[in-house]
Amino acid sequence: MAIVNAANGIIWSNALVYLCLGAGVYFSVLMRFPQVRHFKRMIKLLIGNEASDTGVSSFQSFAMALGGRVGTGNIAGVATAIAMGGPGAVFWMWAIAFLGAGSAFIEAALAQVWKEELNGEYRGGPAYYFEKGLNAKWYGMTFAVAVILSCGLFLPGVQSNSIASALNTAFGIAPSVTGGLLVVTLALIIFGGVKRIGKAAELIVPFMAIAYIIIALIIIVVNIGQLPGVIALIFRSAFGMDAAFGSILGTAIMWGVKRGVYSNEAGQGTGPMAAAASAVDHPAEQGLVQAFSVYVDTLFVCSATAFMILITGMYNTVRPDGSFIVENIPGVQYGPAYTQMAMDTLIPGFGSAFVALALFFFVFTTLMAYYYYAESATAYLFRGSKIDKKYVFHGAMIVFLFMTFFGAVRTADLAWGLGDAAVGVMAWLNIIGIILLTKPGLAVLKDYEDQLKAGVKIPTFEPKKLGIKNADLWETITKRRAERRKAQ
Repeated sequence: MAIVNAANGIIWSNALVYLCLGAGVYFSVLMRFPQVRHFKRMIKLLIGNEASDTGVSSFQSFAMALGGRVGTGNIAGVATAIAMGGPGAVFWMWAIAFLGAGSAFIEAALAQVWKEELNGEYRGGPAYYFEKGLNAKWYGMTFAVAVILSCGLFLPGVQSNSIASALNTAFGIAPSVTGGLLVVTLALIIFGGVKRIGKAAELIVPFMAIAYIIIALIIIVVNIGQLPGVIALIFRSAFGMDAAFGSILGTAIMWGVKRGVYSNEAGQGTGPMAAAASAVDHPAEQGLVQAFSVYVDTLFVCSATAFMILITGMYNTVRPDGSFIVENIPGVQYGPAYTQMAMDTLIPGFGSAFVALALFFFVFTTLMAYYYYAESATAYLFRGSKIDKKYVFHGAMIVFLFMTFFGAVRTADLAWGLGDAAVGVMAWLNIIGIILLTKPGLAVLKDYEDQLKAGVKIPTFEPKKLGIKNADLWETITKRRAERRKAQ
């Protein structure tokens, strides 16, 4: 564990925190805040297209990416941010979500530009746009290996460990039983490929997010008198103006950004892999859809958790030396327990059961997304190989399922530590890469906006006109769409 903590100290230094914030500011300003200007279009695009033989619909892609984003980080991660950084950390989670939507747009649009069709399915993501956009195959391969290690080996354990702990607390279910249930259920879906993953996410994700937010709203309404004070506390603490929390301003920023990136994945490089699977008319469409998924994750689901915890006072906050600034619930370890206790103020005994069930759905969809990301990276590494891809993918599935089970029965600290390290490495690689690809990213948005201004109802994408090379698949896509429209 000491080695993992030391690695995290290097990976998650202030440099990465500033890089995440800086990249969000950089892209948002250069693009003139498309996450604000095109908000209505984001929602419209969610239901604007259908799945094709080779790609999933925009909504399925959105649900897959949101399934990856909405996970244990929205419950345990938010509680951890408050425990380590105080209420001010919530503001910095909001900040990285708002600014991160700019990064999410760029990475998703780039994934669409340089996606490929492999075995009848669209595949793409950072590895592809690093190779084709930067002409740096070695960089793409490095990222693909990082994805396999993180999404295939480390991150599944973070998710399954949280749900195993919650179900054990709520219902006394042994972690090994939870791990076995997750493995069997996941196997039934992921062995069906990306289409089945997309359909499952389309059904589960909206249900789980809406139910969770409704419960949070009820708790907020019941305690509405406390809401103005909680909001004021968040803002005071975020800028070091609160007497109690002012001493941990730097920690609040670090934990807010750290948990924000972990939760919404903006800039991390995983969302683009789901974005690439979508069948769209223009890459900018999927960029806007993925930017919206960052909003839903952090500004809705994470905020729901934060307000429940803060408005009920069910939290502790510690200084870096381990001493308490606030100790409202002595002896309670940070994590899902904060949220469970907040819900118990509504109906005693309700919190543990509801959070456990919410975590199960959150974790399940996140694990589906993680497997898809690991499979996409595997497909990239083996796309030119003569080895039968069926055996490669089946091997990847078995390893992934084993790590999911293993994570359910190992210690939480180790799981979180490995997960943090993996997220940090991917964020470093991806953010540097998308900054280097700023020019084509901006060209995609400008082309889309120019067509909208010209009155084009369905903007299309022709990369050669924009001076974008190695995006040959789009010629095939354009021909297919033209043929389909003629047939109609």
